[in-house]
Amino acid sequence: MKSCSVLIAREEGGLVPEAITLETYAVAHSDGIKALWWESSEINPPAAADDAISAKLAVQPELLIVALEGATVVGSIMPGYDGHRGWLYALAVLESHRRQGIGTLLVREAERRLRALGCTKINLQVRSTNSAVTEFYAKLGYSVEERISMGKRVEP
Repeated sequence: MKSCSVLIAREEGGLVPEAITLETYAVAHSDGIKALWWESSEINPPAAADDAISAKLAVQPELLIVALEGATVVGSIMPGYDGHRGWLYALAVLESHRRQGIGTLLVREAERRLRALGCTKINLQVRSTNSAVTEFYAKLGYSVEERISMGKRVEP
């Protein structure tokens, strides 16, 4: 599914290799996503990958997107849409494949899929100490909004 996303990433200065393709998650991608998330310090906690994947497959499985080089998972993103706002979660790219436009490719494909569902605003959260990721999203048109992020864990 190279589609227009590859062209968009290239137009934005990405050097996306021709071998990179995007697919909706399939069971064959499970080990690759787990390895990817273990490598990425931003996916918290990577040990809960099975639970996160299962939860996503139960709701909007078409929004779990993987970037592949051949059969190897080199990136992933897990957007969501609640009918009001879209959210970007779990964007990760293998360290060996960073700075090639793959992250941009994944974000643009997530945006495309969210727009197709009727989404008009996309939110995301970044750790305040992660300036590299903040800069990445700023280059894609995202901006810091004056909000306080609050959360509460609800255990079963």
